Amino acid sequence: MAKQFPGKIELDNEIVMDEMKEVSSHNHTYHTSYTDISDVPFEEFLHYSLIQRTQEEHAAANLQKGDESASSSSSFRNPFGRWTNTRLPLAEVNSFEASTANMTADQLERANARRALRQAGWAAVFYLITTDILGPFNAPIAIAQLGYVPGIILYTVMGIAAFYCGILLWRLFIHLDSDRYPVKTYADICERIFGRSARHVCTFLQSLQLIVNVGVICLSNGQSLAQIVAGESGTGYICFTLAIVIWALFGMVIGQIRTLQSFSLLANFSVWVNLLIIFTSMGFIAHSPPNYAAALASMGVPMGPVVTHASVPLPTTTKINGIMQMVFAYGGAMIFPEIMAEMRRPMDFWKGMACAQSLIYVAYLVYGVFVYSFQGQFTLPLAYQGVSKYSWQTVGNVLALISGIIAAGLYGNIGIKVAYVNVVEDWFHGPPLLSRKGHIIWAFMVVIYWALAYIVGSAVPQVENISSLIAAICIMQFSYTFPPALRLGYDIITDAMSEDAVYMPGHGTAGRIDTWKDSSRWRRGILTGRVWFKALNLVLAVGFLAMAGLGMWGSGVSIKQAFEVSSATSFSCTAPV
Repeated sequence: MAKQFPGKIELDNEIVMDEMKEVSSHNHTYHTSYTDISDVPFEEFLHYSLIQRTQEEHAAANLQKGDESASSSSSFRNPFGRWTNTRLPLAEVNSFEASTANMTADQLERANARRALRQAGWAAVFYLITTDILGPFNAPIAIAQLGYVPGIILYTVMGIAAFYCGILLWRLFIHLDSDRYPVKTYADICERIFGRSARHVCTFLQSLQLIVNVGVICLSNGQSLAQIVAGESGTGYICFTLAIVIWALFGMVIGQIRTLQSFSLLANFSVWVNLLIIFTSMGFIAHSPPNYAAALASMGVPMGPVVTHASVPLPTTTKINGIMQMVFAYGGAMIFPEIMAEMRRPMDFWKGMACAQSLIYVAYLVYGVFVYSFQGQFTLPLAYQGVSKYSWQTVGNVLALISGIIAAGLYGNIGIKVAYVNVVEDWFHGPPLLSRKGHIIWAFMVVIYWALAYIVGSAVPQVENISSLIAAICIMQFSYTFPPALRLGYDIITDAMSEDAVYMPGHGTAGRIDTWKDSSRWRRGILTGRVWFKALNLVLAVGFLAMAGLGMWGSGVSIKQAFEVSSATSFSCTAPV
């Protein structure tokens, strides 16, 4: 029985059995001859991703039935939807060995290591995505910088766009990932579609975003600690840069956790802590005036009556920063591939993402509108710090310290993992992450990473503006610009295969290496298939890129203005609250 792929890739029982044997000397030994991932034919990624996904589907079906054995005469549906409606015999996919046959010892060790990491379920995905500490608490400042009407409309539009782009990333992952050729990071997807240069750009932006995210969380925790130490009289004192150092040290300890499955337990706890902060601070804010002193210290807003607007009459740069705060709230897409890489069944990822995005949208928007209604122009970048009564303020700060360090640990875990995969494993051909030597290298990298995060947090002590800047430079690209651009590239590549020769792993390639110089291939890739879908993704990618440019300009201007009115400066002992 044969299975048809885009570009006439066929997979039948005879070919798969050949793969499990030593291929003849005149054929390619595809699994050992490629010294670089960029040399692997695109069709081969598709071939092994189908085997991988079908293995996972079959394992899930057996688990539900309580049957640990597979019948080689059975068949299972193709998880790739529109590609084909045929069925794939389980004899081709019912063992790990079928997809790892003839690997070298090193390749097999890495494949087994990747397989060992695949433990998380879709519920863990929900908790990991919703762990973000800054998302809910900067929602009120986003509404305050835009007003009720544009704030609610844009939060809704950005939420729908974030979900659509998340679906695009999910589909790309399941089409390109396998134990033989695992997609371990966002950069892996970029490389397979656009090449090595795209990988380097993606890795740089991802590393920058993660370090800044961790730095911002250290900064916000430092502010919470400064408010707690100040006491009800406001006379208590702790050097602000030292307060940030304390949380960087905590991060160096929690950063020793290496797998996301281990983090999911902490992330579960963090989600409920964040919701508790939201509900308690809403109650406190409804029964107390704004924190006038903090608003004056951080934003230069003098004491006066609370004023709210349907559309806020503020400068364009301020409104752009408000939009970037919304982008920050939906910024989890950057780690979606990393999360999927540790799932037992990535086909279920959309469930966890849909639940997480729904909770994020409802909780953030309700919280943002509520706080703005009571505090108006005095709304702080971290809303729970806008409570004026010290005892109530301290409740939010203490809870935020707990959830904040968990979120920072999650971001640090992903950031260090990105660096480990790209630098230690790929550049220096170092030991696998789960090995003993890998553990030692990881421990040193954790210390360096959190030290860099401290520098970021202390250099620009403005939660609102630094989060807007990183949202424009990095988050906008990962959550909104890259997904439609990657899907566009994927569709052009696969639609251009429509007239290629049949591709069979180990029996030659489709000969696509230099064929993009032929204009007919471009024409075929662009004008065949769903042209409207390609046009939609092109428009979205260009539009979101333009919005990112506006965000960089707006946040840059705001940072300059904030240093002129804020009491805090770089690496100073004076807190901005």
